[in-house]
Amino acid sequence: MEDEQKQSFLKRNFYENCPGCKVEQLKEKQQGLPIKQLVSIWIIVLCTALPISSLFPFLYFMIRDFKIAEREEDVGYYAGYVGSSFMFGRALTSVFWGIVADRYGRKPVIIIGTSAVVIFNILFGLSVNYWMAICTRFLLGSLNGLLGPIKAYASEIFRKEYQALGISAVSTSWGIGLIIGPALGGFLAQPAEKYPAIFSKDSVFGRFPYFLPCLCISIFAFVVTIATFWLPETLHIHNESNQDSFEALEAAPHVSSVNEKTQNIIGREPAERNLFMNWPLMSSIIVYCVFSLHDMAYTEIFSLWAESPRKYGGLSYSTDNVGVVLAVSGFGLLVFQFSVYPVLERIFGPIVVARIAGVLSIPLLTCYPFMTLLTGFSLALLLNCASVVKNALSVSIITCLFILQNNAVDQHQRGAANGIAMTAMSLFKAAGPAGGGALFSWTQKRQTAAFLPGDHMIFFILNVIEAVGVLMTFKPFLVERKD
Repeated sequence: MEDEQKQSFLKRNFYENCPGCKVEQLKEKQQGLPIKQLVSIWIIVLCTALPISSLFPFLYFMIRDFKIAEREEDVGYYAGYVGSSFMFGRALTSVFWGIVADRYGRKPVIIIGTSAVVIFNILFGLSVNYWMAICTRFLLGSLNGLLGPIKAYASEIFRKEYQALGISAVSTSWGIGLIIGPALGGFLAQPAEKYPAIFSKDSVFGRFPYFLPCLCISIFAFVVTIATFWLPETLHIHNESNQDSFEALEAAPHVSSVNEKTQNIIGREPAERNLFMNWPLMSSIIVYCVFSLHDMAYTEIFSLWAESPRKYGGLSYSTDNVGVVLAVSGFGLLVFQFSVYPVLERIFGPIVVARIAGVLSIPLLTCYPFMTLLTGFSLALLLNCASVVKNALSVSIITCLFILQNNAVDQHQRGAANGIAMTAMSLFKAAGPAGGGALFSWTQKRQTAAFLPGDHMIFFILNVIEAVGVLMTFKPFLVERKD
């Protein structure tokens, strides 16, 4: 009887012209797994993740072609600034886009973000010098502020029982994009050299050897942008209040469990809570930043290390070789995230899963420098296995922290909360490639050092960052919101 009373009050207060109310009504009628919404979120996040790291396999060669580095050992230093310019741009605008998403809706921010990929990723592929490459990446990051709003969108478009799956779809697509992006960059860069029968050296792809992967990603982003116009908006847009219904609902027995939903539906927001005083949110953001710094530095360092000459402690891989490794990692990550991760999250909970994944990453990274002792099939097999496991562990951590962040705030603050998270994370991710590139150049010059020579030092530093992140997942630092 009480459930019927609650439902009658809730249904009575849906607003006819409110897009958020329409979504709530559809959610009540929804049955089974929401495949359409999952696919929509998946392709949008993939669209924005692909250009972030697609440049890393060919960035070493791009910087070399710009002839800005005086010595080969300095290429990593300059490459780091190109890699970090995207994240620096996003750090400056993430809070702004979060506020826009909370005020005008998630959908406009999503459309602007995918449109930015179409335009500025093409311009990056057509870069003729170092500074044009930095500027186009900076503008792409500044205008591509959809990751925070899409996380809020994913938590709002699904019923309660599928919210964890929605957040998992965001992090999975994000992780796969950060892997498939470099795979595309590795396979499609310098096409006139790799596929001379198809691409002439006098064609646009011969004159701009790094344009093809950027063009392919932008075409995909264009299709996604068009499809995004049909997305339903989830933000509740109405300022009226129905005091009588609200008081009646308050008087109904045991309705506190539906308090947040009721506030959203009738347009009456609770008292604003200072997000910076929300420790469950801020602690999860800080831990997220530490792991993001590690992941972005690892992404850049992996490609630079694999492609650098063996005399400098690398593997002498080509962009094709790196592309194969990352493609295999992407497939392995897809299988893991949709089959293994949900089971682990249900059994252990998000914090324990993040903790275990961080601990396992440390001995795995310690093994990387010793792979230079291998060649041929044994090297390829071990490197592929290590890359699959490393990326699965990283995405597991990020998924867990996404869930903690969205659970730490109510709906009307999720856009701003995710904007703060994106700003902080982007600053750390901007430091990742810049610091990683500088460290990589430094370690290449100390091949004969007595303590942790060459690439041993850089993987040791990555492990230190990972260890700090693991320690921060324990109480009293990281806490979950208690309703």
